[in-house]
Amino acid sequence: MPFSIFIKQFFAKEKKYGSKDRKQITAICYNWFRTGIAFQKQLNEENLLRSFFLASHEKSILIEVLRPEWIEMTDQSFDEKVRFLQLPAMVTDLFPFSKEINEQTNKDSFYRSFLFQPYLFVRLRPQHKQLVIEKLIAAGIEHRFLNDNNTIQLTPGNNIDSIFAIDREVVIQDYNSQRVLDYLKDNNLLSSKKDISVWDCCAASGGKSILLFDIMNGKINLTVSDIRQSILANLQRRFKNAGIKNYHHFIADISGENHKVQQAPIDKYDLIICDAPCTGSGTWSRTPEQLYFFNPASIDAFAAKQKKIATNVLPYLKKDGLFFYITCSVFKKENEEVVEYISKQGGFVLMEMKNLLGYEINADSMFVAVFKKNQ
Repeated sequence: MPFSIFIKQFFAKEKKYGSKDRKQITAICYNWFRTGIAFQKQLNEENLLRSFFLASHEKSILIEVLRPEWIEMTDQSFDEKVRFLQLPAMVTDLFPFSKEINEQTNKDSFYRSFLFQPYLFVRLRPQHKQLVIEKLIAAGIEHRFLNDNNTIQLTPGNNIDSIFAIDREVVIQDYNSQRVLDYLKDNNLLSSKKDISVWDCCAASGGKSILLFDIMNGKINLTVSDIRQSILANLQRRFKNAGIKNYHHFIADISGENHKVQQAPIDKYDLIICDAPCTGSGTWSRTPEQLYFFNPASIDAFAAKQKKIATNVLPYLKKDGLFFYITCSVFKKENEEVVEYISKQGGFVLMEMKNLLGYEINADSMFVAVFKKNQ
């Protein structure tokens, strides 16, 4: 369970905590998840206060009362705080899985990204841009436009559900998640006069499908699948809000041995999107509890599953069709090594491979590789 959900349920039961208490307790927990590994998970009062102090960016009554000698250092940099507390090698201790990271990632910048909650990003839906801008200005919310003014960057914690019609006017989607299909735009592949056939094979809640629907101006014959009925039910609700009506959907475990899709409405697709299940290591600054409790043995398990999925879905790609392999991981075994595995299968040409590094803009990190079938 994500900690954000757990803590809400906890406070719903424990009515004694006021709003300031809830904010303080939540911050203490998140800051411990962000830095606790560097303290070898030795949870005691001193380490808890240190972690809270190191990852805090504004003055707190907690530090003011319990460690008043620290209060003047609150607005100092992380490195200055580390020197003040005499904690050598603190940065490198924040992330104990450095050997698994790909070479394109600046490790020091990546480690430091865990000290901050990423921004909240929303993508403007076509035809609603002017309305969204008007609502944003009327609400007086601090914001920044990015990505040709199609993306809005907001501070975390903004309650945008009360301002926008989610999935109809805007889609809540991380900045780099919005960029994983840019190959289609960058290479002028949007001029097809007929609907292209698309299979989003690990569709989850449908965010990539909604993105593609908007990129292609709705000119797609869409099929979505996932292993979970509950998540497809959520997808259907989102599609309804997004105005996506004509699509096929089915439940399938495409990670099994010798899998054959029985319910796919067509035999071959022009485009297959595989937003593969992964460790999610590129999103851990947003959900630091995942870092704190992570079992590195799962990297190999995910990599094996990703290879099986690729093996099972690639036969459904048409000649000259495109296969998008996507993860929200920074681990080589889930990214570059899977790409190498696909390349060795024969019949596919790697057209593009990108690491979309979130620490450059305080967002999630993503990986995308695009293959073209040449046989």
